[in-house]
Amino acid sequence: MKSEKKMENTQKLRKLLTKTGRCWQLYLLLLPGIVLTVIYKYIPMYGVQIAFRDYNPVMGFSKSPFVGLRWFIKFFTNYKSTEMIRNTVLISLYSILWTFPIPIVLSLIMNQIKLERFKKISQTILYAPHFVSTMIVCGMLRIFLSPYGGLISTLVAAAGGNTGTGLLDRAELFRTIYISSSVWQDTGWGMIIYMATLSGVDITYHEAAQVDGANLWQRIIHIDLPELVPMIMIQLIMSFGNLMNVGFEKAFLLQTDLNKGTSEIIATYVYEQGMLKGMYSFSTAVGLFNTAVNILLLIIVNRVSKKAADISFI
Repeated sequence: MKSEKKMENTQKLRKLLTKTGRCWQLYLLLLPGIVLTVIYKYIPMYGVQIAFRDYNPVMGFSKSPFVGLRWFIKFFTNYKSTEMIRNTVLISLYSILWTFPIPIVLSLIMNQIKLERFKKISQTILYAPHFVSTMIVCGMLRIFLSPYGGLISTLVAAAGGNTGTGLLDRAELFRTIYISSSVWQDTGWGMIIYMATLSGVDITYHEAAQVDGANLWQRIIHIDLPELVPMIMIQLIMSFGNLMNVGFEKAFLLQTDLNKGTSEIIATYVYEQGMLKGMYSFSTAVGLFNTAVNILLLIIVNRVSKKAADISFI
């Protein structure tokens, strides 16, 4: 019995090697990406252990004293922890609420445009902001929102609003500024994947629906939208899987002493504690907690999607 199983496994291995040999050029092409992923993503996981140690660079990872959950307890007993978690979750949820449906709507609209030249120009205009670096975007926002001659601040002042402290320094406006700039920068790029999906819809479906008397709205609802559902669910799973990963660069570059009440998120706190204060173990523990929450959310949303729409990664 064991010999038969061994022979079966050997045959499977030979078939696998044969198939791999036929496409060795493609696997060779994949090799650099796999190597880089292992080097920069998997090997560094060895350093996660410092979240459970009082890390000393001189002593190294394994020789630093083990302290268990000490740094996690310190984070959760910190008076700022609740505020940072709330800020991170709210910015992420509001970002999903606004930046997730808009690309879908835009892709459905763009798909109905018949003038190819106008369509290409519109797509280019919508895609372009994605290629502007985050630092430049934040610089533009600081200039536009400056209380000293900034375009938006000037318009608000002309309308009778108060811009004395600067719009960017007002904590209650930070989330609106952050999310609206993300919509402007990422909506066009997010639309690409839905446009690609819609390009695969058989045109005969629309022709048959028109013959049956279906108007444009009915064709979008009953033909285009169902084709997008699998991709929408996959994107939604990925969005919730990154719920705690609010963009560090933009939050950090737009942060001021006055708006910290809403702009201080877990990512900026980890940077401050680890890079500026040298509390490597503490910052690693906070980052590990952040990653654990993301993994848990990914599993939950994936299972919900599997049961609700029979769409999942696994």
